[in-house]
Amino acid sequence: METFAFAPAYELPSWPFTPPPELGSTRIIRHPIVIVGAGPSGLTLACDLAQRGVRAVLLDEDDTVGVRGASSRGICYAQKSLEIFERLGIYERMAAKGITWSFGRTFSGEQEVYNFNLQANSVSRQPPFINLQQFYVEWFLVERIFELGLTDVRWKSRVASVEQLHDGVRIEVETPDGRYTIEADRLIDATGANSPIRTQLGIDAHSSRSTDRWCISDVRFKKPLPTERWTWVDAPFNEGRGVWQHLMADGVWRIDYQMPEDCDTSYISKPEVAGARLREQLGPGVEFEFVWIGPYGYRDHLLDSFRHGNVFFIGDAAHVVSPFGARGGNSGIQDAANLGWKLALLARGQASDALLDSYDAERQPAAQENLRVTSRSARFLAPRSPAEHTLRRAVVSLAARHPFARALVNTGRMSVANDYPPTPQLPEGGRSVQNLPLRWADGSETTLMQLLADGTQCIGLWLAPTRAEADAAMEATASLPRRLLAIGGDSGLPTLQADERLTNHLGLRDAGSLVLVRPDAYCAATLPHATPKAIADALRKALARNTQP
Repeated sequence: METFAFAPAYELPSWPFTPPPELGSTRIIRHPIVIVGAGPSGLTLACDLAQRGVRAVLLDEDDTVGVRGASSRGICYAQKSLEIFERLGIYERMAAKGITWSFGRTFSGEQEVYNFNLQANSVSRQPPFINLQQFYVEWFLVERIFELGLTDVRWKSRVASVEQLHDGVRIEVETPDGRYTIEADRLIDATGANSPIRTQLGIDAHSSRSTDRWCISDVRFKKPLPTERWTWVDAPFNEGRGVWQHLMADGVWRIDYQMPEDCDTSYISKPEVAGARLREQLGPGVEFEFVWIGPYGYRDHLLDSFRHGNVFFIGDAAHVVSPFGARGGNSGIQDAANLGWKLALLARGQASDALLDSYDAERQPAAQENLRVTSRSARFLAPRSPAEHTLRRAVVSLAARHPFARALVNTGRMSVANDYPPTPQLPEGGRSVQNLPLRWADGSETTLMQLLADGTQCIGLWLAPTRAEADAAMEATASLPRRLLAIGGDSGLPTLQADERLTNHLGLRDAGSLVLVRPDAYCAATLPHATPKAIADALRKALARNTQP
């Protein structure tokens, strides 16, 4: 019988359980913010709050990152998430450890249908994607949270029950040393797709009926493969089903094989079966060792609302979509970035509770869009009728020769920062502003994310205002969390060098025009003629505060 080598197991960190002060006490302590779940979205939110100087309690039922073993889980981190991680202080570690990429190829059978370069339209300091095993990202976030020192991280702490109160939430926590009860002004559920909190509260997730199944092989090869994202629509070495191939950190390749919905998950994950698939793909002489093999299945779901009273749902607890285009984990990270600054301003008395309603108003439509996009990808990759099979064959055949058809080859529209619909806080709707490299007037370098990492405030980027306009605007907005910066000119404000790439990306055309950027790097307003009153009114709208006459 053939034997298969497995790479040495990863040494994942673990942290001790520390008995909290509530254990053994009849006194119930109220905390402003409690986050449940130390996955990517929960850790991002805890780190975001700590970066803003806001304390939170983070509960997790485990004492490590990732899962037991070396499963890569989520691996593709999109530009918007990478920009968030620069602001939080872990991007450089991710870039040093992970694999940066922007180029991908798509195949049908043995024929390349088309390729793409995601770098073409980017002006950000961050690349379109970095591939990195999820446990590394979680690891870096935990260490950054400890470095910031404001988060009470409680390992081995499972939430046993949740009760909504009129002014908060009561939480019963189970630990190795017994149970205790705490209360929170606001509870954030980041416990994942099978959220027990969601179940306890009786909230319908609207799960799909069918399960999409895959077998994941994390593999290290003796001879490296090209460092590109390769995708097969109908791989001949996988019985005509889809295959994804990505390089991750430590020289490990992630290869995802689409499986029949009724497959035997234990059988498809056997080393000899997974090894046969690899040899079918790469030739009988390929030399490799497995790092991890395992089945993956999901049912997509989407909550009607991401806010229920004082409980907020982020990440997979709120929405699950198919993995095509890396829109799942990245969307959860961006949920956290959307909610974090709003919680921070509320904690400081600089915003009202109405601002928290905008979390659902913005992120629920974003999840709807991701679900629509990935569902179309799923139908293209797993046609459910003869007509869909015929359509796919026609599209693939045309795409090799005609550029118009390449846009129809749907192996996953890669994750992008979602636009937001118009709301009272975003009268024009919202679009993400990329992390532009910037220079101060003296020539020193900065970036938009570095500007946003300094406090929790909106930034007004103002094209060549006059000194009188700047002085009046500073006075009109003095009570609001803002930072006004000039682009060129001699206004007396801190001044950035004028740059055509910057003004074009921001849509600033004429002197006196201003773009208001929120703390999550979304454009809150564009003011072609930025009077002091217009700037103050735009700030109040963005913060859900009543405008003044």
